[in-house]
Parts: sequence; structure tokens; C-alpha cells
Amino acid sequence: MSKILIIGSCGQIGIELVLELRKIYGNQNVIASDIKEEHPISIAGGPYYQLDIMNVQNLKAIVKKNDIKEIYLLAALLSATAEKKPLFAWDLNMQGLFNVLELAKDKLINKVFWPSSIAVFGSNSPANSTPQHTVMEPSTVYGISKLAGERWCEYYHNKYGVDVRSIRYPGLISYKSAPGGGTTDYAVDIFIQALKSKNYTCYLRKDAKLPMMYMSDAIRATIEIMEAPPSSIKIRSSYNLSGISFDPNEITNAIRREIPEFKIKYEPDFRQQIAESWPNSVDDSCAKTDWKWENKVGLQEIVKKMLKGLSQ
Repeated sequence: MSKILIIGSCGQIGIELVLELRKIYGNQNVIASDIKEEHPISIAGGPYYQLDIMNVQNLKAIVKKNDIKEIYLLAALLSATAEKKPLFAWDLNMQGLFNVLELAKDKLINKVFWPSSIAVFGSNSPANSTPQHTVMEPSTVYGISKLAGERWCEYYHNKYGVDVRSIRYPGLISYKSAPGGGTTDYAVDIFIQALKSKNYTCYLRKDAKLPMMYMSDAIRATIEIMEAPPSSIKIRSSYNLSGISFDPNEITNAIRREIPEFKIKYEPDFRQQIAESWPNSVDDSCAKTDWKWENKVGLQEIVKKMLKGLSQ
């Protein structure tokens, strides 16, 4: 069978996506890649390439050598990290996408997954149940690059027939890999510190409510949108995707049901300003209608899974 390439396999999403796709399609049919020379032991059961997404010749060679027909492009500089290196973030996030879209345009691959983010919205977007189609004025370089990427995905689909699919990830929560420099990383760090010291200093305000999702739901959504028939994918920019919305105070109370002595203090930094420009919740009715998306894991279940997973 033709093979799948995941670019950015060592990141928070990449590791779990590699493992899940290999369960479905077999270890040898899912090829992992990342800019890192060393890869995590968890994805050592199948092929791995060191790949810089900016090196289009190397990318093309891997695609041709392995008969790659689907690419999941996860390599990117995330919101908080990107603010420290805005020009580099723009180049990486945009040129990487162009390199993959051009492969699809030239018929070297058949299908592309590229993630967008709630960062495409801005302070002028409706904060609650943010609609699929609304005002989008992102204030971070990450959000700007994601919004531009959405427009290019739709352009390549309309102009060249490229089968590109995308979802706007909310904040993602997982214990299997370290967070990658995003504004919602606190929702992973808080569990690590709850177990380690029972104390946590949060860089967001206690009422900074954001859309979040447990990683297993995000991975399932990613695979479901890629496996859906093309006729059911009505939106070729990016779909809103909603899990649950909570703020640091709510997740603290949920943790205290398991660890009563857990303490938190709040010292907001530059990431609070980023969070304030993002939605409190999003409306994902288009994803539910078009390809039958449904979130499954709630807040208290997330807390139990994270504490158990990090304790092993």
C-alpha cells in the first residue's frame, strides 16, 4: 500500500498520531520524521527520517523513495515560542506548508493534513461560541501564519484541486510528551507540578477561560477528518473544533478533588495577553454536521487520566 508521512513526529501531537496511525495502517506504512536526529523510543517501531521541512529537495526525495501519498504536516513554531522569533516563525510555518502543498499540486501526493488553531481568532472575534465564519484578526505571529495558511489551503484546493484538510486545534492536553511552547501549556504543566510539589505558579489569570481538548480526542478528530469521503469536507480552510472550555481556577478545583492539598498562585506574564485575544469557546457545529465529529472526554476524566498517566 502507499504510505503516510508525518512531519513533526517528535512533538506533542506527532508522537501520539504516529502511534495511532501505525495501529491502523501498520508500522512500516507510517513514516515518522522530524528535524531532530534522535527520536523518542515510543516511535522507534517503524521508519524514521531526520527532515527539515524547509529542505524541499530532501522532502521530495523521501516522498518518492517511500511512495508517500498522504502527509500530515505538524512541524511549526507554536504561539509563545513564535513571539520570541517572529520572522523565523513566519518563514517556518508558511514555507513548510507551501513545500507540501506544491507536492500535492504536482500530484506527487494525494492528500494533506495541516493543522490550524484557535489562534486565528482575535480580540474582535466573538469570545463565546466563536462561529466557523467570523471576524478573524489574530494578534500573534502564530495566529497570523495560521490564518494565512488557511487561505492558502483553500486556494490550492479551489485552484489546483488539492485535497487538503484542516482543523483548528484548541489547547491540547497529554501526558505522553512535553508541551511545545504554546499558550495553553499550563494545562499540562499544572498536573506535573501537582504530583511533584503540590504547588503551581500559573502564568495565566485564574479566569482565563480557553477551549481545550484531551489528546485522544484530537488524534481521533485528525484521523476522522482524513478518512472522511471528500464530498463530506465542505470547508477547505479549517474546521472549528471544540472540546471543553475551562479556566485555571476550574482545573485547579478539579485537581483538588483528587489531590486536596494542591495549591496554586497566579503570576500572569505575556501569555495572558495572548490568551485574552483567543475565544472562550468555539462553535464546531460544521464539523459535527459535515463529518460527524463528537468530543468524548470531559474535564474530570481528563484530570484522572493525566494524574494516572504521569504517575506511571
